[in-house]
Amino acid sequence: MMRSTAIIVATVLTASCASVNQELLEAQLPDTPAAWTANPDAGAPLTGDWVAAFRDDALYRLIDEALTHNNTFLAAASNLDQARANAKITRAGLLPQLSANFNSARNAIVTDPTTAAQAGSSGGSTSSSLPNTDSHGRLYINNFSFGGSLRWEIDLWGRLTDETRASYRDAKAAYADLAGSRLSIAGRVAQAWFALIEARQQRELSDRDVEARKSNLRVTERRYERGVSSSLDVRLSRSALASSEATLALRQRLEQEASRALEVLLGRYPAAELEAAESLPELPALAGAGAPGDILARRPDLIAAEARMEAAGLRSRAARKQMLPQLTLTSQVGTSGPQLADLVDPYRLGGNLAGGVLQPLFQGGRLLANSKRARAAAETSLYNYAQTVLDAFQEAENALAAEGLLAVREEALKLAYEEAAAAEELTERRYANGAATIFNLLDAQTRRISAESQYIQAQQQRVSNRVQLYLAIGGDFLTEADLATNDTGESE
Repeated sequence: MMRSTAIIVATVLTASCASVNQELLEAQLPDTPAAWTANPDAGAPLTGDWVAAFRDDALYRLIDEALTHNNTFLAAASNLDQARANAKITRAGLLPQLSANFNSARNAIVTDPTTAAQAGSSGGSTSSSLPNTDSHGRLYINNFSFGGSLRWEIDLWGRLTDETRASYRDAKAAYADLAGSRLSIAGRVAQAWFALIEARQQRELSDRDVEARKSNLRVTERRYERGVSSSLDVRLSRSALASSEATLALRQRLEQEASRALEVLLGRYPAAELEAAESLPELPALAGAGAPGDILARRPDLIAAEARMEAAGLRSRAARKQMLPQLTLTSQVGTSGPQLADLVDPYRLGGNLAGGVLQPLFQGGRLLANSKRARAAAETSLYNYAQTVLDAFQEAENALAAEGLLAVREEALKLAYEEAAAAEELTERRYANGAATIFNLLDAQTRRISAESQYIQAQQQRVSNRVQLYLAIGGDFLTEADLATNDTGESE
């Protein structure tokens, strides 16, 4: 048996040199390049406040409101409190466990059952000559006891330390989750705000389109009355107006839904009362995105995944150490007596101190299976971390690639809109002079409306992608509370 125990000890201690399988982790992670492949020139250090790039004071206020009332963010804060409390609970296992107890009892003994029965049946009162007895012959005895116990499991192999460190890694992950929720809420608010602005611009575009179609119909009807246009022109104008009105109804619904989506993020009732700004912000050039390897220490979700991977590795070590002997010290002390004063009488005090070693021998394979399960959980956490890293690189590369391509698309659509608007104006003059048909006019107006709508959409997509890029590279931002603190610090 001693030989088997020695083999188990050597095996566990050898396997406990590290909580994470570094060779497996390195095999699952790709070599990180020194620069982004999608934009090698974006390696400048990241700015400290990505919200400032949009130059929108209303966005700051919305983010502050969301961080105050958003339920997802508040839930993440509660999870952090829970994880910290769990870490303290686990750490308590390293310390001695001291408990105390106090008991009091009062027992009645019948000294003369015959006398007690007669007295009970007749209802009379009979005095007893014994001390501490009542009229029914019952003798009362008091007993008070006070004791304490001490139990301490010696962390001989570091099992309790591993469990404690794992709990603190969980707390670190919960803190990173809170930071990630803060960043995610800010990003979602920004994207919802810009989506609402786009929805407003699209709805206003439909408003103008409907007014233009109504004007066309009035002109066509007058021309028809004078015999210049045919009934076909009138019907085509009415059809175009009806289509524009249908599009307007759709745009109105989308604007209301965008407003409600943002209101829910802010913790408000979704009443579609939030009014958007008039136009999307003009984006400055990207200051920098850092190096690819920087996001490993900057993105909150990667920090959380790494902490959980380490916690799973520590729990795997602790599970293996469950098969080792456990050394426990126990101590008990107590005193008792019929009077309260007896509890402080040193002659009545009694106690013991004991120590024991527990070595699991046979538990139906439970400990071994638990160790395998913990090791599998550690590997799962390692693979999850590696996949999270790959997903983070993909998100950043996609956002950086889209940064340039969306700028090109926006510029092209701007030119297409400007040319379509000029063509529409020219066609309107030609139609008024009779040099163009209603088909030419409707086609020119439809082309301009489509080009302008796509241009607005391209602006919103580029702004939204910039937000996604900041989230992908783990950008930080300042709130109004942070700015107020900085202002206070500077003034002092």
